[in-house]
Parts: sequence; structure tokens; C-alpha cells
Amino acid sequence: MSKQKTLAKEITISGVGLHTGHNVVMTMKPAPVNNGFTFVRTDIEGSPVIEANATYVVSTERGTNLEYKGMQLHTTEHVLAACVGCDLDNVIIELNASEPPIMDGSSIRFVEAIESAGVVEQEAEREEYVVKEIITYKDERTGSEIIVMPSDSYEVTTMVDFGTKILGTQNATLFNLEDFKTEIAPARTFSFLHELEMLLNHGLIKGGDLNNAIVYVDKEISDETMDNLKKAFGKEQISVTANGILDNLSLHYPNEAARHKLLDVVGDLALIGTRIKGRVIANKPGHFVNTQFAKKMAKIIKEEKRNQVPTYDLNQEPLMDVNKIISMLPHRYPFILVDRILEMTDTSVVGMKNVTINEEFFNGHFPGAPVMPGVLIIEAMAQTGGILILSTVPDPENYLTYFMKIDNVKFKHKVQPGDTLIFKLDLLSPIRRGICHMQANAYANGKLVAEAELMAQIVKKTN
Repeated sequence: MSKQKTLAKEITISGVGLHTGHNVVMTMKPAPVNNGFTFVRTDIEGSPVIEANATYVVSTERGTNLEYKGMQLHTTEHVLAACVGCDLDNVIIELNASEPPIMDGSSIRFVEAIESAGVVEQEAEREEYVVKEIITYKDERTGSEIIVMPSDSYEVTTMVDFGTKILGTQNATLFNLEDFKTEIAPARTFSFLHELEMLLNHGLIKGGDLNNAIVYVDKEISDETMDNLKKAFGKEQISVTANGILDNLSLHYPNEAARHKLLDVVGDLALIGTRIKGRVIANKPGHFVNTQFAKKMAKIIKEEKRNQVPTYDLNQEPLMDVNKIISMLPHRYPFILVDRILEMTDTSVVGMKNVTINEEFFNGHFPGAPVMPGVLIIEAMAQTGGILILSTVPDPENYLTYFMKIDNVKFKHKVQPGDTLIFKLDLLSPIRRGICHMQANAYANGKLVAEAELMAQIVKKTN
């Protein structure tokens, strides 16, 4: 397992937003472990935060656009691609506008800035999703398709057919993230002339110029269009070169368009929130199909995590036996439902219960067909979580624990006499004012049997 990484120090980059034309100051800062990539809008009161998460994608026109609780971000893909390409896991990206600066239309300026700041390893292990079978997403309307298949590393291939004589069919492949800076990062965004005319007519790409986008001329340019382009880009003369590019802009690569599409794929798939170990093949990719695939992958990973059964050596000396548990919890027979605490950290706890036929509740639930009541499984998980929250005070015996909320409860399998229940609870947010919000999972017989989000509070005894 490799370690998570973040920036060694903060860096600031200034430029112009492509579509708004606003001056933008973007500061990239080191972030704590498991932070992921997060954006902060410093120009909005309270400096709200939005995660780079596929769930928050609201549109994919002219870029990947996110929205969370009314806060919007536009064209996030280039800076996210740079973060992934530089092997980062945790970065805080502060912006005083709604979109990062376009720079030259690629990711290279962001990569160079990250390299100037330096990258450092962190203590936590990096989470990685290992692809074990082919996963696909296809947009039936356009024919665009992305698949991921098993591989020893993260690889990306893009295959693009633009349907024009100017570009035709292009392919690009990134075999190793170490090659991102030289092979992919300098590839600039591009547009066809007919698209450019539409954007200009709608008052968009206010920050665009002929230095931050390649414009392919796929039609005859009228005098009126030429005048509009000169005005929009502040140029006295604009020409079309022999290779069909507006204003004599030299390509960095013969297949620069396909490489930029690959750059977009890397940036958009950062919204999955988990590193991928697999080979991605994208046929006619675009922001819509990229982000739909990212949503599908995120859902699959979340589901597999939820159903993944942790393993523990039950023969090892427990962290707490039942006597230690009773000294902390206020519960007593027949309502003490945790036998052992196996592990505990600042953010998680693992408990265990041996379910026997001698449990009081089996007398009535149900005669001849004993099944542990689901509400008692929830209670057992809550008691396990109570150990974690009570461990934050010096005198846990003087506190009581009360439920505040239970959400998203699911029971998946029966629990019967002879089963051994394992409870795994993880904090969903830091403990504040004695309030604990946790994701709780219960496992038995190699399966997830129950899950829930639990919120509880400890309150000091009054007598």
C-alpha cells in the first residue's frame, strides 16, 4: 500500500476564467488525510466548501460544473487532472470566483505550480479500488462509451472520431501517471469554429483568446464572422493556417485534441473520489459520459465497501472485555448487547457479540423460529458506538447515552442463535459537544446483516 500525498506548501495562481472573463485568484493548500480534493469559494460569505464529487455535477456544457447548496463551480476538470497527474490525494483549492483560471487551456501551469510547491507523503494509507471485472457506461444517444478493465496500474486510452476532415480519428494513451506532465498536461482545449460562433453569440467564453484554445476551422469564414472574431479577441488580423487552425497556433502534438480529451477524462474521473487501479478506455469521451461513468463507479465502490466484510482474529486478547465495557456503559443485563471491543481509533470502533439461544428476547421472538430483533441489532451497534464517544471523557461512568436520530436503516439477513455479530462504526463527522454521528454496519457469517446512520449524545448524570 502506498501513502496518501498532499502539497508541501500552498501556492497561488492568478488568471482569467474562461467563460466568465473574471480575474481569478486560486490558492491550492495542503489538506489533511482523507480530505480528498475540495473547493472553497472565498468570495461567498462563510467560505462554503464543496467536495470534488460526481454527485454534485449539475451540467456538463462547456466543462464540468458542480453545485452544492447553491454554490456553483465551473470548468473544474483541468485543475483536478493536474492534481491526479501529480499523484496528489488531498488538496484544498480556494477560489475567489466560480471557476479556476483557464491559463493556456491545458493543465501544464497547474502541474508546474504543484511541482514548485512540492509533494509530501502523509501517514495514512492510500485507498485504491482494484478493478476485478469490466465495468461499462454507454450513452446510447451519442454512442460515447467508457469501460474500465483489470490492469496492474491506472491507464487511460481515448479514441476520438470528430467526423471532420480537419481532425478525423485520433487516439491517445497514458500508460503511467508519471508521464502525465510531458504527454498529457500541455494538451490544450479546443473548439470548432461553428461552436465558437455560438459561444460568442451567447456572450460566453469572455475569458477566451487565441492563446488558450485551439480553434479548428471546419467551415468557410464569412467577413462578418471574421470581424466578430477580431473584435472578440482584440486582434487586428486573424488568419487560417494550412492545417486548418485559426491564427497560426502551433500544435504541441499531432493528436493534441485526443490528448486533451484524455486530460478531461482524468480530471472528470477524479470526481469518483477513489483511486482506480484499472485500464480506462474511452470511445468518443465528453464531460457528460465521463461524469456519468464517474457516478456509476462511485456507486459501485460505495456498495462494495458497504458489503465488504472486515476480518478480525477473535482469538486475540480484546481491547475491552465485557467487564470493562460494563464499567463504561450504563446498560445492564439483559440489555448489555456487546461482549467485546476488538479495535478502537479516534474515528472508529469495532465490537462483537456472541448470539446464544439463552438471550431473553428469543423467548418471544419467535417461538420455534428464533430471530434477533432488528431494533436490538441497532441498539447493539449504538452501544458499540457509545464506547467510542464515552472514551472522549475522563469519567464515562458519570454519563448516559441517548439516541438523537437513526437514518437509512437496512436489514439484509437474519441473525440467529449461534451467530457471531461484528459491529464496525465509523465517524461521519468529528465529535462535538458530546454528539456522535456514525455509520454503523453489522456483519455475521461473512455477510453484511444490517446498516444505519446513528446519531447520539452523551449527557452527564444529574444525580
